[in-house]
Amino acid sequence: MKYALRGITAEELSYSINRVKMDPNTKFEIKPQFSRTIRTVKENDKLHFVTLEVKVQSTEDSPKPFNLTARLVGIFEAEDVNTDEDRQILAISMTEIVYPYLRSAVSALTANAFVNPLILPVIPAGTMFPEDREATSFNAPDALN
Repeated sequence: MKYALRGITAEELSYSINRVKMDPNTKFEIKPQFSRTIRTVKENDKLHFVTLEVKVQSTEDSPKPFNLTARLVGIFEAEDVNTDEDRQILAISMTEIVYPYLRSAVSALTANAFVNPLILPVIPAGTMFPEDREATSFNAPDALN
């Protein structure tokens, strides 16, 4: 299997401040929620898209100082993706390539809002999503381990 990144675009980058009244020493627990969607173009089975999204949303039960959404789409061209194992390896690889851009976008977005930048953690390939953790039990390439 061969694949190459053809482009990355930001579908949505949004930040809004929440006027939350808390004691000065209160610490907020920021728990970003991640999601991923993978699509293939029916007319061109070599073209693959991965959408990575991270959200921080304030709720009554869990107030946050801000709401944030960052959604990036990576466009890839891949050949010889024939088996479920190939598709899983491609999904993990695409995620691994696009995720650092998502981290950077979130850090820049929060820094440009003049708040302490939110720096997302470095997450090893194959551990970000539950379906990837299960897939790494097969003979994945060394790059995924």
